[in-house]
Amino acid sequence: MGSRYTFGGDEHIFVEVDEAMSLEAFFVSLSMTNAVREANIKGVTEICPANASFQIKFDPDVIHPNDMMAELKRLEETAESAEPVLDTRIIEIPVYYQDPWTHETLMRFRERHQDPNATDIEYAARINGYDSVEKFIEAHSGAPWFVSMVGFVSGLPFLYQMVDRPRQIEVPKYLRPRTDTPRLTVGYGGCFSCIYSVRGAGGYQMFGITPMPIYDPEQKVSYLQDFMVFFKPGDIVKWKPINREEYDAAVAEVQAGTFAPRIKNVRFSLDEYNADIDGTNAKLMEALHAD
Repeated sequence: MGSRYTFGGDEHIFVEVDEAMSLEAFFVSLSMTNAVREANIKGVTEICPANASFQIKFDPDVIHPNDMMAELKRLEETAESAEPVLDTRIIEIPVYYQDPWTHETLMRFRERHQDPNATDIEYAARINGYDSVEKFIEAHSGAPWFVSMVGFVSGLPFLYQMVDRPRQIEVPKYLRPRTDTPRLTVGYGGCFSCIYSVRGAGGYQMFGITPMPIYDPEQKVSYLQDFMVFFKPGDIVKWKPINREEYDAAVAEVQAGTFAPRIKNVRFSLDEYNADIDGTNAKLMEALHAD
C-alpha cells in the first residue's frame, strides 16, 4: 500500500496509509497502532488511530525522532503481512429517524444548506438516487458499519458503510457549519456516518437521533461506568430504526439505569468480507440476534 510518513513538529509522526478511505487502509492503520501499543516503545506518549491514517506522539528526549520513524517503518512491514482478521463486537444502535429535535434544528439553518426547500434526509435520499426517504432509511440501516475512528469531539465515532463502493451513500456537509446540533444526532458527511456525542456546532447532515448515550464523563450511565467513551475503532454498528414510542421507552430505561445495548462478540475477516460482502454482513447480523 505504501504509507507516507511526515514529522509534525518535534513530538509527532503522522502516517497516511492511503489517500482514500477503505477497509484495507483501516486494517493497516489499526494493525500498526496495535503493534505500536504492544511493542511498548519507550518514549511513546499517545497513539491516535484515524480512518486511513494515524498519529504517534512521543518524547524526543527519550527517543530520537529518526529512531521513532525507523521503528514505525519496521512495524509497517509486519502489519501489512498480518492476516486481516479482527476480534471485535457488533452493536445495535437504535435510531429515531426524522425526529422532531433535529428537524427543528435543521429548519433553523436552511440558508446554510444545499437545498433550503428539503430536509437533510430528503436531500440525501434524492442525490443518492432513492425515490423515497423510506428507501433511503432502509439503505442507511440495512447494512452494518465499521467504526473507523473515535474523536474530533470526545467519544464521537466515524462510521464507514460496509457495502461495495457503488452502493455507498455519499452526502456533502452543509455549505456552512451550523452553530447547533442536538446531542446524539446521527449525522452524515462525505462517506461517513457519525453520532454527535455532545451538543454543539456541526456540519454533517442530520438524519435522526439515538436515545443511547455514547459519552459520559461522569460515568453515571450504567454501561459507561467502566469507561466514559462507548466506541472504539474496529467496532461494528447496526442501526435499528425506531419510532417515537420506542425512543421514549429507551430514554426512560437509560434514566432508570436499565438500558442494555445489544452487543455480541464476533470475528471479522477482511478476506471473507471481500469475497462475499452481503454474505458476511448477513452472518454478522445473524450473530447480533442469536440468543
